[in-house]
Amino acid sequence: MYDTTLRDGAQSEGIAFSVEDKLEILDALDGFGVGFVEGGWPGSNPKDDEFFEKAGERKLKNTELTAFGSTCRHSIDAADDANLKALAACSAEWCCIFGKTWDFQVEVALRIPLEENLRMIEDSVRFLRESGKRVMFDAEHFFDGYKSNQEYALEALGAAVKGGAEWLVLCDTNGGSIPAEVKLATEDVKKTFGDVKVGIHCHNDSELAVANSLAAVEGGAEMVQGTINGIGERCGNANLCSVMANLSLKMGCEICAKDLTGLTELSRFVGEVCNCSPSPGLPYVGEKAFAHKGGMHVSAMAKDSRTYEHITPDTVGNKRRILISDMSGKASIDSKMREFGIDLSDTESREVLNRIKSLEAMGYEFEGADASFELLVRRLKDEWEPPFRVIGFRLFMDDVGDSTMISEASVKVEDFQGNVEHTAADGHGPVNALDNALRKALSRFFPIMEDIRLTDYKVRVLDEKSATAASVRVLIRSTDGKNSWTTVGVSENVIEASMHALVDSIEYAMLKAGDKPKK
Repeated sequence: MYDTTLRDGAQSEGIAFSVEDKLEILDALDGFGVGFVEGGWPGSNPKDDEFFEKAGERKLKNTELTAFGSTCRHSIDAADDANLKALAACSAEWCCIFGKTWDFQVEVALRIPLEENLRMIEDSVRFLRESGKRVMFDAEHFFDGYKSNQEYALEALGAAVKGGAEWLVLCDTNGGSIPAEVKLATEDVKKTFGDVKVGIHCHNDSELAVANSLAAVEGGAEMVQGTINGIGERCGNANLCSVMANLSLKMGCEICAKDLTGLTELSRFVGEVCNCSPSPGLPYVGEKAFAHKGGMHVSAMAKDSRTYEHITPDTVGNKRRILISDMSGKASIDSKMREFGIDLSDTESREVLNRIKSLEAMGYEFEGADASFELLVRRLKDEWEPPFRVIGFRLFMDDVGDSTMISEASVKVEDFQGNVEHTAADGHGPVNALDNALRKALSRFFPIMEDIRLTDYKVRVLDEKSATAASVRVLIRSTDGKNSWTTVGVSENVIEASMHALVDSIEYAMLKAGDKPKK
């Protein structure tokens, strides 16, 4: 496995790594067992220079640090090329340089003779080898070149081999190839160059990057280049999370990472550092990868998980989720109750199911709001009585000029002993003001309030045709610093819907903490 998250992944729109970000990801990839990590392009910017300086001081256990760059420029000797001199001077033992293998690119993009391009490839690889580096050659646009002018594409690879390249990496740079083409071309390269190792580097413009990578392995490739979560320029690169899982679990290949149980954690860690949460629909590691909603599915799953899961979630460190909705059946409810540690009779299960379907017809959605769902069930079973109630609230919004609005909320709450607290608070917007006022009023009675904070707030209009009179659904994500939970509220008034979700959030925290009001 060759990871290029720190270089090709950094070219993804909206992603910008600091040096510390890159070092953290390098450590995570090394700990997971990734064989090669491409850290960036020495000499291209001060950040990458600093990264290689600091990364060179690390004692990596599993990973070979690799530097990326290009062949020398037209009409310049490799020994005089600033880019190659920076590569030769960096801390990485391995260098991966790219060069053109498509005659169209050479003649149209570079506008140089085909022979000059071959000279640039061979001389660049040789210079780095003579500088003490081990070299991989990224054959840019190889599959397009192979289809256009097979003889020249193979000549370009031959030039890299003459220079001393240890790896020939075939790149589907435009992401337009299909698996059958990739496999045949890879087989031809293996047959032509014998002992030289072959790798694959695919982009996802046709949503075939993972499939093409696996096809190349079937054709003889021994290295797959890609990124964690498939981030990268345009539509991204081959997702190494999927590649590693498929190679190891489906194709029986021995890969450098021996333990896949940390795969989901790695995916989410890189997403956090990128400040770009992984898509919940990612295979293997996504939040939805093992989520079950249909009643028939859940019923079958209760008998044997193989009915609707191709692997067990814990194999890759993920977990199964049973979603509750108006599509749920009794099996879904029972499974969810086992997750909560709640026992339901058949009558209670059907009562819960009917209540859910009734609420979802009004606009509620519980598949993403487990906390509100658990409270609903415990209330129906008389296992939970709200320890407080909101008697009333008011909101004031003042325009203080310069396009600035100030929100103030006034809230009156009563605990179950009849104690009343009436307080007010400001906030950045009406919901934040309500949250602050509730927190302030309840903290007198409930210590847990000191730890709770909101982390996310979403609003969805349920019937756009009703315009400003439409019902809205509010989802609120909260945390106590250790655990997180989501609650839901629905109303034709966005503030009232927000209040319902806020109250549920606070009640759920109290339920889990066993918090009792102060006397």
